[in-house]
Amino acid sequence: MKERHAIASMGSLLADPGRSAMLLALLDGRALSAGELARAAEVSAQSASGHLAKLTEGGLVSVKQEGRCRYYKLSGTRVANALEALGAISTPLPVSQYRRGSNGGHVSSTSASSHVANDERMCTARSCYDHLAGRIAVALAEQMEKDRLIVPRDARDYHVTRNGVEWLAKFGIEMEALQKTKRHLARRCLDWTERRPHISGALGAALLEYFLHEKWVTRCRGTRALQVTETGTRRFRAMLG
Repeated sequence: MKERHAIASMGSLLADPGRSAMLLALLDGRALSAGELARAAEVSAQSASGHLAKLTEGGLVSVKQEGRCRYYKLSGTRVANALEALGAISTPLPVSQYRRGSNGGHVSSTSASSHVANDERMCTARSCYDHLAGRIAVALAEQMEKDRLIVPRDARDYHVTRNGVEWLAKFGIEMEALQKTKRHLARRCLDWTERRPHISGALGAALLEYFLHEKWVTRCRGTRALQVTETGTRRFRAMLG
């Protein structure tokens, strides 16, 4: 990368639609093969190889060799959070400001990013690397703030209060174990579709793990959208009102 400013280097990597499609395909935290990423980006195997080499060199993805296959994944949560934030600032309106058209689809006052509103499941609940994102995730963060379980500590982090520690323990989430991890405890991650923060970091990952384990949500094959189950609908309604 020969650009004078590092942000320009990142911009050049993201500017190509194929590379952007690959990064978005990796946002659910999975490791994917070059062939799977080529199909996600709708490019040839040769083009995919060139794109992945650039993304790896740029530090956005990492690669692991398993037998004859190479598997690629995002380099970490910082990359995932940055992609989610870029999605938020590149979407003209939060999904809550889109209106539903008479044909059952969503129609925006602007034509850009209408595809965002067309995927209701993606807007409702999805994985953002290893934590929950979407309408439910934002509502959860806001309810936890309202109940003083978490409070904003600065522009990027949440502080978990004593009441929050006790509340989380009811779900088997122990703060002492989370604090031993080598990552931020609770970060404020700007949601792509809602344009408001949801919870990432070790706490966000623990919450999503709980929701998946207890079948509040299930993963949808081939996408990072999450299906809210009947159990999840009842539980989230009781929790969020």
